[in-house]
Amino acid sequence: MAPQLDPGDLVARARRGEPRAVARLISLVENASPQLRDVAAALAPHTGRAHVVGLTGSPGVGKSTSTSALVTALRRQGKRVGVLAVDPSSPFSGGALLGDRVRMQEHATDDGVFIRSMATRGHLGGLAWSTPQALRVLDAAGCDVVLIETVGVGQSEVDVVSLADTTIVLLAPGMGDGVQAAKAGILEIADIFVVNKADRDGADQTVRDLKYMISLGDRTAGDAATWTPPILKTVAARAEGVDDVVAALDGHRDWIDRTGERERRRLRRAESEIQAITLEQVRSRLGDVSGAATLPALAKRVVAGELDPYRAADELLTAISPG
Repeated sequence: MAPQLDPGDLVARARRGEPRAVARLISLVENASPQLRDVAAALAPHTGRAHVVGLTGSPGVGKSTSTSALVTALRRQGKRVGVLAVDPSSPFSGGALLGDRVRMQEHATDDGVFIRSMATRGHLGGLAWSTPQALRVLDAAGCDVVLIETVGVGQSEVDVVSLADTTIVLLAPGMGDGVQAAKAGILEIADIFVVNKADRDGADQTVRDLKYMISLGDRTAGDAATWTPPILKTVAARAEGVDDVVAALDGHRDWIDRTGERERRRLRRAESEIQAITLEQVRSRLGDVSGAATLPALAKRVVAGELDPYRAADELLTAISPG
């Protein structure tokens, strides 16, 4: 049997910048280790400092290339950067299909950068279920900025907004992204729009489409209490326009601090995390229920007309409640 790890010691080593300790903590999180509660307790006092940036967009818009370019620009400012790259799961191993992104290997020897690929393991919405806890690990490890690059899953890819302080939506010309932005609800979640591959034909039209759709929204231009998302053009493969994106990130960070929006977003994040953990605990207890109150037994009674589903749910909740 493998020796039990000391979560407090691991967190202390991670805070000193030891990459192996950070990796071990994230592995404990991903594998739902029995020590997860102890890990969470050790992390809690050291979190809340990092600026969390979500990058989302359709497949093919250049998320990985843009993420790598952002890391380079942020490192020039002397910031420690963490990257959580959420990949589709391998249908065979359940692991990250793409592994640590090839395009980000230029940062592999930089002690100021930590990159981790995480598998969605079937979770919809573009994020792995363990992403919130992994984010806490990187935050506690002293990262100034944590970039969360989500898997491209089209209209479901909105979960990132529940985690990010700032959400960047990447689009590319010639992909119909202007229309898709409206369909996917992206106008509501974007804090910054970035039209990547702007050296291609159609980039200016994509920008015009976005400006028009934003003008139809309820955002009040010039209102200090309202953020109007800037629309920027980049060619991430050549690092063109990336400094403008970093400047926009700084501007949005100042705005959420000034208006109290950061606190509101983080309260919503904590509420969602507590709710998710609670629901997972409820699901895990379902298998421990025996007798007439088991889920299959209740389902048979509902199908037979002996019980309505609301009363069945009440019985099941009573059965799994402690005490």
